[in-house]
Amino acid sequence: MKKSNLPTKICVACSRPFAWRKKWERDWDQVLYCSDACRRGVHPLAKRSKGA
Repeated sequence: MKKSNLPTKICVACSRPFAWRKKWERDWDQVLYCSDACRRGVHPLAKRSKGA
């Protein structure tokens, strides 16, 4: 499958799009964040979107 055909989502922390990854295959429906930094709330864009 080409990368351009992979499903995408919008990160709830930084509002940036991210694509499906093989390691998320079993739980793609539960994935909300594009990275561990966004999940922890330490990503610069994650802080900005929270109003900080």
